[in-house]
Amino acid sequence: MWQLAVGWTLVLALIVGGARWLWPVEELSVASTAATQKAADVSNEDAVFLNNVGPKCNAIFSGFLAAGTPEARNQFVLKPVLTSTRMARFYSLNPLANVDPATLQPARSAVLKLPDGKAVETLWNWTDGRQIDAVFREENGEWRLDWDHYARYSDYPWALFLSGSGVSEGEFRLLARERLADERKGADTISLVLYAPRFGQPGEVGFQSPEFLVSRNSRDGQLLDAAFKLARRGGQVFGSQLKNLNPEGMIRVRLKVRRLEVNLERKFEIAQVAACHWYAVDEPGVEPIATVAAPPQSH
Repeated sequence: MWQLAVGWTLVLALIVGGARWLWPVEELSVASTAATQKAADVSNEDAVFLNNVGPKCNAIFSGFLAAGTPEARNQFVLKPVLTSTRMARFYSLNPLANVDPATLQPARSAVLKLPDGKAVETLWNWTDGRQIDAVFREENGEWRLDWDHYARYSDYPWALFLSGSGVSEGEFRLLARERLADERKGADTISLVLYAPRFGQPGEVGFQSPEFLVSRNSRDGQLLDAAFKLARRGGQVFGSQLKNLNPEGMIRVRLKVRRLEVNLERKFEIAQVAACHWYAVDEPGVEPIATVAAPPQSH
């Protein structure tokens, strides 16, 4: 009996150790002994989970990258029937990123707890120095790539949209920076500048937008305020445990943006803040922070 117990202990240790070696897990920093024990338990549970599903995600990602056409890639993504049309249109307007799976190395992985269940978020390094994060979710018993997040899907290329081309209103996955955050703390609006992300180069940004002003009292303003405050505290939406790849001071947003022509002048406005992340999830990722009106000043 004693030998059997020792044997099972070694087997479990190898399972957990193998999971950490194959799919490195982000370590949680905790303060108290009780919290440390709880985090260790969750970490071990997540490590076993990643060891079980990690190879499946790896195979899906390799198959997706090796596929030469959007039609072939469609079998590896979430909601393939709904995604196929958008994927074909996206790649007709954006270059198809050809990545040799042999040049990729898994850097980190972690369990991401989304509202509709567990997902696997991964960080990959290219041999040429590029880096990308990819998220995998289970659908009908199979693990699939969250393509919207991976491709940073937008209805139309951001630079072309700003130049006046294409649709007059669309949904975009962008990086947002708050202008003069400290100086404008008491202002009625949040001043934003939006940038297109650069695939494989998360520390760099693409074309910059004009200034957007969003009312702090609106739901959109409250969501943005909550997302920026979360980022300043070092947190991430849905408790993501992977390294934050965004440029300093920027957050990920999914927005509906409208282009207007007023007196022969081109203007833009945010029609809706759909989410403060790029996942294919409807929930915004943060809770709106209600703005408390300042008391009237006595004279």
